Amino acid sequence: MDAENSSRRARRILRADLWGTLAPALALIALAFAVTLLFVKPAPPTRLTIAVAPEEGGSRYYARRYQEILKRQRITLDIRETGGSLANFNLLSAPDSGVDVSLVQGGADGTGSSTGIVSLGSVNYVPLWVFYRGDPIDDVRDLRGRRIAVGGTESGTRGLALKLLAATGADKPPTELVPAEREAALEQLEAGGVDAVFLVSPAEAPLIKKLTATPGIRLISFARADAYVRRFPWLSRLVLPRGVFDLAADVPEHDVILLAPTLNLLARDSLHPALAYLLLRAATEVHGGSGMLVRAGEFPAPRESGFPISAEARRYYQAGVPFLQRYLPFWAANLVDRLWVILVPIIAVMVPLGRAVPALYRWRVRSRVFRWYARLKEIELQLEENTDREALDDMLRRLDDTERAVKQIPIPLAYTDNLYFFREHVEVVRRRILRRLAAESDGEVRAPA
Repeated sequence: MDAENSSRRARRILRADLWGTLAPALALIALAFAVTLLFVKPAPPTRLTIAVAPEEGGSRYYARRYQEILKRQRITLDIRETGGSLANFNLLSAPDSGVDVSLVQGGADGTGSSTGIVSLGSVNYVPLWVFYRGDPIDDVRDLRGRRIAVGGTESGTRGLALKLLAATGADKPPTELVPAEREAALEQLEAGGVDAVFLVSPAEAPLIKKLTATPGIRLISFARADAYVRRFPWLSRLVLPRGVFDLAADVPEHDVILLAPTLNLLARDSLHPALAYLLLRAATEVHGGSGMLVRAGEFPAPRESGFPISAEARRYYQAGVPFLQRYLPFWAANLVDRLWVILVPIIAVMVPLGRAVPALYRWRVRSRVFRWYARLKEIELQLEENTDREALDDMLRRLDDTERAVKQIPIPLAYTDNLYFFREHVEVVRRRILRRLAAESDGEVRAPA
């Protein structure tokens, strides 16, 4: 029974040694994990909402293309159609609108705050077309005093038209600004209800080709385009080549200088970085080709839009797609990216702990034996002094007690060499004491003689 109790006691002590060593290490790992979680990006949402104006720059078509591309990566893109870029901007700036990204025409200033809105880049030109009736003119200032259809109240077309007309003074009376939507404005132009119409549309739109070839309707070629571009940095000067719409009919019959804002992909600054990169990849796939006014690879690009370029967009335009997204599906790349952030600091803690924990455990086990070396050293130092037989006998008793005590120390099998080394050292001291005792005995025997 005593042997069984001793065995149980030994196992309890060894378990205490093990947990006394592992507990601090596990606590450090848990602390590293907890601190790391504070910096881990949450998983990206699986649903986004984009606000687009169907009649501005082909936005509806682009949004549907984005929708198809994101669907391949298991992301649902909901499309919310609005009355124009101003509405898109206002929805994006409203925190409770549910809109995450939007396509907004350059120069469109809504009533909301631009704080918290970033640009993922410009994705295309959306040229301004000013069609009119009457004698040839080369600037919107010559429209002063006429009836001008400038677009709906929420449209980016209206915002652009008002800026240009105000800059040239053409918005003052007797000029009449008509807030008509596109279809209504064109009907009025054909019927003579308005004298000019402002449109924002891609050059490839069939409507533009039709209007350019319509007898009696002219298109303004901006003679002062360079001046407008200097005044409004979000505008670009483009040249529509002669005959590009119809070489046989020579439509248009001369080069036309256009002013073009860009269509910009805007997002909240809280948009998940992984989704920002995914949208940029989709934009490259959709807008990377060439067109009548666009060179291949010209878009998307970090052009002036009045909004700061997001950090993800800046890195994308400088270095391209992140490494993991080049070779892994979107969900896998995002998972690895998040796990990497978690594992790196934990590994940084575990590697040194992998060396420290065994050393600490070894020290705890050996310390039970090593502390008895103090008594052994005490006996050995006392042995150096001139001692009598009684003191030597006391040393032997203390040495035997020490050896018995050390034998009771629970030691894992891997560390029993420390126990046997100590016992060898005990034996060395014992032999020295016995030699002293033998010498004392010899002295007592020779003395009477």
